[in-house]
This record gives sequence, structure tokens and C-alpha cells, in this order.
Amino acid sequence: MMAPLNHAWASSAPHLTIALAVTLTFAAVARGLRSVDPSGMVVGAAACFLLFAGVGPAAFVVLALLFVMTWGSTRLGSRQKQELGLAEPRTGRRAAQVLANLAVPALSAALFAGTGNRAWFTAIAAALAEAATDTVASEIGQSRSRTAFLITNWARVPAGTDGGITLAGTLAGFAGGSGIAVVSAIAGLIPWSQLWIPAAAGFVGMLLDSILGATLQHRGWLSNEMVNLFGTFAAAALALVLTA
Repeated sequence: MMAPLNHAWASSAPHLTIALAVTLTFAAVARGLRSVDPSGMVVGAAACFLLFAGVGPAAFVVLALLFVMTWGSTRLGSRQKQELGLAEPRTGRRAAQVLANLAVPALSAALFAGTGNRAWFTAIAAALAEAATDTVASEIGQSRSRTAFLITNWARVPAGTDGGITLAGTLAGFAGGSGIAVVSAIAGLIPWSQLWIPAAAGFVGMLLDSILGATLQHRGWLSNEMVNLFGTFAAAALALVLTA
């Protein structure tokens, strides 16, 4: 790789070949499962490559777990979600949706490749934990109940309302984010002593996501994708502060 990226895992031809092969396979599987549409596949492949090439297999393992969580929770209770008009399109997630969840961890991987600062590993784990927490919380909440509570005033609202949360969804989301943190430690992305950081940062990011959804998104000032992006950014930023 270029000198400015000499800290990247794929700094040799064999590693670069592995990163490309895994990325192409991952993208093909995601598209084959209709988890993403063609545009989402391209963006997801780019993010996957940055994570794998920049950080190595550990980052890919955590990304793969996020994919499994997203795919599984999205399909859980699909009949009720269809009745409520909340089901994901059959074509899969679009580029903007994928970018909202993966832009921050992919950028963090690139920053590690350029600086060699391992604090970016914790930022990656936190951003992926937030994406898992938010997605699992939303999907499980919608599959378990037709109503939710608005995070700003606890008023009862229909499931799927911007900023609406449920107890089942919140607990499931925290479990999902914690799972990302545990696997990050098992894979060696973060030390066990920092296990709590991505779990906590992911949960805080999810709460911020809900608050922004109930306020700025509800008023039409932010799109759902922008809210999700802010959530992952907040989680990564908090993780960096906590590791400083």
C-alpha cells in the first residue's frame, strides 16, 4: 500500500488479495440474501474492504456479526411489520441506509491505517455496536408490539414512529450491542478491559438516535439515514473520549 497507509493490515500483496476476495464474497452473499439492493451492495463492499484492508480479519468478524444480527432481526416478525407498513423493501437496504451504519467504522479503519493509533479500533467497535443496538432495538420492538413510547415525553405512539422505543426492543438492542463488544474482544479488536466501552457507547448512541428521531427527524429536518449516521458518529466519538 501507499506509505501514508503503511499501518494497514493489507500492506502486502497477499493480504490485499485476501481482503479483496473476502469483500467480493461478502458482497455476493449479502446481495444473494436480498439484504441489500445493488447500490447497497456496492457501498457495503467498499466499507467491508476498508475495514478488512485497514484493520484485518478481526474487524471483518465483527462486521459479519452485525450483518447476521441485522438480517435476522429484520426478518423476525415480518408478517406484523408488513401489516404495519414497516417491513424492509424486498430489494434490500439502499446505499444511503448502508452508508449510515458503516461510514463511521469504515472511516475509522482508514484513519487507523494512516496513523497506527489503536484507539480507532475502539471507535470501530463502538460504531458497529451502535448500529447493532439501534437496528435490533427497532426491529425487535416492531415485531413484538404495535405500540411504542416516545422517548421525549413517553406518550404512547404506533410502532415505527420516529423516536418511539419499547422495553423489549431496548433490552434486545443492548444485548445486540453487547454481543458486538464481546466478539470485538474475542477477535482481538479491543482488549477485554475495554469491553464495556463499545457496549455503553453503542447504547448511548442509540438513545441519541431516538431523541433525534423524535425531534429533528419528526420535523423533517433530518432524514432517517442522517439520524443513524449521527448515532454511529456519537458512539465512536464517545468511545474515543473514554479511551483517552
